[in-house]
Amino acid sequence: MIEMERKFLVTSETYKQRAFKNSRIAQGFLSTNKKRTVRVRLKGDQGFLTIKGQTSKDGLSRFEWEKEIPRNEAESLLKLCKKSVISKVRYEVKVDNHTFEVDEFFDDNEGLVIAEVELESKNESFTKPDWLGKEVTGELKYYNSQLSKHPFKKWKK
Repeated sequence: MIEMERKFLVTSETYKQRAFKNSRIAQGFLSTNKKRTVRVRLKGDQGFLTIKGQTSKDGLSRFEWEKEIPRNEAESLLKLCKKSVISKVRYEVKVDNHTFEVDEFFDDNEGLVIAEVELESKNESFTKPDWLGKEVTGELKYYNSQLSKHPFKKWKK
């Protein structure tokens, strides 16, 4: 139940042509405490409730527990969420032995595209596709829980 991932900004739309799957996602947060985050997500016709623990100092890992819940329950819980609900499309792109999840954000976060790759260990190597840009692992402003409170469109350029 420990999630290890690295996050990157995305520099082109090439990933869309290489994606084997994409899903529309709406997600909100019942809690955005630094020590624990509680997320509600609608992904296609599926609902999910996720609890994440505090991120490690290097930003690479944290506890994650996720449970599928009925769609109607997820819809009801989204109405209770703090601040704005995040809207995005997630593209899944296979690169060698890893799958990158590329999130293209909409609404108040439009213009932001972030790729994540899950790893088995902190030192695991992986192939970086040409559309990966700057690494933002551990930068709090790129966490979805923070984007719901401080959207990308309101950042000072």
